[in-house]
Amino acid sequence: MIRNERQEHPRRPPSGDGLFIVGLVGRAGSGKSTVARALAAHGGVVLDADRLGHEVTDSDPDVRAALLAEYGPDAYLANGSLDRARVAARVFRDPEALARLNQLVHPRILRRLRERLAALRAEGFRGVVVVDAALMLDWGFERECDAVIAVTAAADQQVARLVASRGWSPEEAARRLASQRTDEAFAAAADEVIDNRGAEAEVAGAAAAALERLRRRLDAVRPAGGASTP
Repeated sequence: MIRNERQEHPRRPPSGDGLFIVGLVGRAGSGKSTVARALAAHGGVVLDADRLGHEVTDSDPDVRAALLAEYGPDAYLANGSLDRARVAARVFRDPEALARLNQLVHPRILRRLRERLAALRAEGFRGVVVVDAALMLDWGFERECDAVIAVTAAADQQVARLVASRGWSPEEAARRLASQRTDEAFAAAADEVIDNRGAEAEVAGAAAAALERLRRRLDAVRPAGGASTP
């Protein structure tokens, strides 16, 4: 367990498997992908839960069948990918539909995450694995990480980034953010917090410094004779 200055959080037991698993959490528009890129620049592998979710909805035959049954033949676009805008418009108005979607997709995302980690171990990879998953705390997956980093940003920046990246109106972006955990809640559950309000170079430097602190903390609690953090 890595010790946070404010409180202790459950993490996976110190392991000699060569992986340093860093969970990345934060609100939409906080800039988690920017921090993930910065960590990857230090040799890290990034596992993106959103991307795995797209794999699940687009290629898992059981999921496709269930979504076609719920949303009709127009649930998928001509290129075979899920019409996410159509589905999102439904589930954010219908909590029961959202619960059904989550129950269908989330366990499969978690299974793929664990399969990717197992494959890295089997390959003999030794290093940082960044798990970028906004819903990590909902899943309890932070218990399978060595450390968790929260990414925060000013509320107006979060809205502006969502407008630019997803084409939402400011009102829609604010409405989506209102349904998520606050920056403070993410920060309280993390071992390190990165404030993503500056230039990308500043954020990259903060990410590198946070990673080094986490490595030192993990080494400090590792049993004597255990392998050092890669």
